[in-house]
Amino acid sequence: MLLIKEMPLKERPRERFLTYGREALATHELIAIILRTGTKERSVLDVAQRLFYKYDSIRALNQASIDDLVRVKGMGKAKSVQLLAALELGKRLHQERYVENVQLTTPEAVYAFLKADLEMLTQEMFYALYLNTKGKLIKKQLLFMGSLSSAIVHPREVFKHAVSVSAASIIIVHNHPSGDPTPSPADLDITATMVETGRVMDIDVMDHIVIGQGRYYSFREHGHF
Repeated sequence: MLLIKEMPLKERPRERFLTYGREALATHELIAIILRTGTKERSVLDVAQRLFYKYDSIRALNQASIDDLVRVKGMGKAKSVQLLAALELGKRLHQERYVENVQLTTPEAVYAFLKADLEMLTQEMFYALYLNTKGKLIKKQLLFMGSLSSAIVHPREVFKHAVSVSAASIIIVHNHPSGDPTPSPADLDITATMVETGRVMDIDVMDHIVIGQGRYYSFREHGHF
């Protein structure tokens, strides 16, 4: 097996990137550029190829944890952090482009916007989406992580961002790692608290959406407010 330094210059990932452009590189070659170095026994190209073949897609790779990645030969914690950081930047770039024109006036639109972020996670995440008067997204904010309760999810954290961006309304969203979006008693309590706080502050809480596996639950659609 050839190490990168033993390969002809024109076949090395960085040189191919410079000569032919990023679109010409295979996914594992782009990963190799991010990882930078291999090991004494394996070239970085081999490590990247084995890693990508193991997960088979960028989406699956993005869902991997550092503990998962370090099990691949040639991947240590530093390389795993480098890779996940690069994937996160790519995700944020996509979200920035999407946010420019996204309109969130229906539960279906909210689900489509956040399902890639939430439906495959193994822990609960609580987001607030801040909208202008036309229902267009101003800001998406991750507020809480872990098992949610009305004691943890405090209205102060939710509404301070609404005030800072002059939002006209809010949609709150969280996921159920079990895959079943049926609301829990804690979800009902949180929703009631947020709606009441919104009334006091004159900021409409339009909906609370729970995302499960391939489906969602909208509090507004089910007549909770």
